[in-house]
Amino acid sequence: MSAFVLVAEDDAKQAELVRRYLRREDYSVLVVGDGRAAIDQVRSRRPDLLILDVMMPELDGLDVLRVLRRDYDVPILVVTARSAAEDKLAGFDLGADDYLTKPYDPRELMARVRSLLRRAKASGGSGASVVLPLHVGPLSLDQVRHEVRFDGHRIECTPAEFRILETLMSSPGRVFSRRQLLDEAHGPESFVTERTADAHVKNLRRKIEADPRNPVLLQTVYGVGYRIADRTPTSDG
Repeated sequence: MSAFVLVAEDDAKQAELVRRYLRREDYSVLVVGDGRAAIDQVRSRRPDLLILDVMMPELDGLDVLRVLRRDYDVPILVVTARSAAEDKLAGFDLGADDYLTKPYDPRELMARVRSLLRRAKASGGSGASVVLPLHVGPLSLDQVRHEVRFDGHRIECTPAEFRILETLMSSPGRVFSRRQLLDEAHGPESFVTERTADAHVKNLRRKIEADPRNPVLLQTVYGVGYRIADRTPTSDG
């Protein structure tokens, strides 16, 4: 079955252009014109991908991100005329998986859509081989269920956050550069800057650290990158 893409864009001409390009690649497409409608459709239709404009009536795109990331891990591509680095980092900090600045080449948009859908499928697909959950201290990650837990409590992660955590937990103690983590989170063809990795890590620390300002599990190696502490459960002391 073709992927279902929800487009939240209040500019009718831009929305129609995006819809045509998506339909050309046989995606199923629904276009909505405001933020509240986008939230309602994600809740009722569960799209495979959301293309989300920032400047919209009723509720802007960043508020939509804030609401959706409480309960849903749908891949979200933010599209906006705001090009400042701070605006991009704000989007990633709220859980965006990718960010595209207007005006853009529709072919680049489609390349990013394909990349996000491929990675979402790969991280959520099931295969014949047995994949055991990853464990580091109180943190566990189940690649088959696409589920993260801390002290037994489920933690909601965006697809990009999940892939970063999966990469780090696959090799506890190993230091990964920002670029390596971004390649895993967004694909090597992505155009995101290395500061985006910092935004993802900041978001993850809020979810898995008792004190995000003094992280124990997700550690910074200054001048190099990040690592998950090489810790094991201490039930035997």
